[in-house]
Amino acid sequence: MDILLTSLQQIMSPVTAAYALAAIGLNLHFGFTGLLNFGHAGFLAIGAYGFAISVAVLDLPVVVALLVAVALAVLFALLIGIPTLRLRADYLAIVTIAASEIIRFTVNSSVLAGLTGGAQGINNNEAMGNSYSQAFKDANPFDAGRVEIGPWVFTATQLWAAILTWVVVAVVAALVWALMRSPWGLVLKGIREDEHALTSLGKNVRLYKTQSLIIGGVIGALAGIMLVLPSTVAPGDFNSRLTFNLFTVLLLGGAATILGPVLGAIVFWVLLQASDGLIQLGERGGWLGGFADASQLRFTLVGIVLVVLIVFRPQGMLGDRKELAFDDK
Repeated sequence: MDILLTSLQQIMSPVTAAYALAAIGLNLHFGFTGLLNFGHAGFLAIGAYGFAISVAVLDLPVVVALLVAVALAVLFALLIGIPTLRLRADYLAIVTIAASEIIRFTVNSSVLAGLTGGAQGINNNEAMGNSYSQAFKDANPFDAGRVEIGPWVFTATQLWAAILTWVVVAVVAALVWALMRSPWGLVLKGIREDEHALTSLGKNVRLYKTQSLIIGGVIGALAGIMLVLPSTVAPGDFNSRLTFNLFTVLLLGGAATILGPVLGAIVFWVLLQASDGLIQLGERGGWLGGFADASQLRFTLVGIVLVVLIVFRPQGMLGDRKELAFDDK
């Protein structure tokens, strides 16, 4: 029962909300436009570092820091989009993952340690004078201490972070829903289905792809800020595994849907937490005593669930098979 309650608590976790927000941005790229972006972690890193450096290092106001993070995400999207969006899907995937790794190695470099913190990252430490979440903490309406919601217990900061991040997810999901019902969104779906047909109709396909890359990248940058707001910024958190986890979230919930990324993020983190609890129980009971890295089995269990889902419901839990049948005639 404790494992179940702890797992279900992930539904309200700010990390789950950040993953849902990042998956919404990736869904705009992959699900709605058909762009195979394997470097989405780069957008999250740019948002997180842009915001943290602006506040903690440059001492800029929070609003200005948000604008800096958004501007950097737009610039990154233009830098990788303008020269590469004419490439085929497989080549685009290689370019985007390489661009994301360039970002990660850059912020990890000792040359920029005075700005990015190097391999240590940026500590969100108020006592050291480099907290980038102080304004977020000051706006907390809850009294310090523990807050009980049913069987779950949160600190005031955890609950405030969860509420804020989930509100952002709801607002962004509503905006994406409105965009996808607009003529602009219909063009994106047309590009996903057959971009040559859209070109023959006089549509500037590269311009629409660039716009999609920018908007999805900005959403990813906001997710990066949400991800590190209650914690610290570390370069190791933005490796390629983050992008692949986001694709897992998207495929679980269903690509080309509005709520698919949200449901996928919830299922992903509940499964991870439940798997971790079961593995710890097995270690204490001696069932998994022979495994050196038993905790890594949780990703194996999530992978098995994903494989089963793809076999029996390839469109995901909320997806529409017709919506994703790109090549069906």
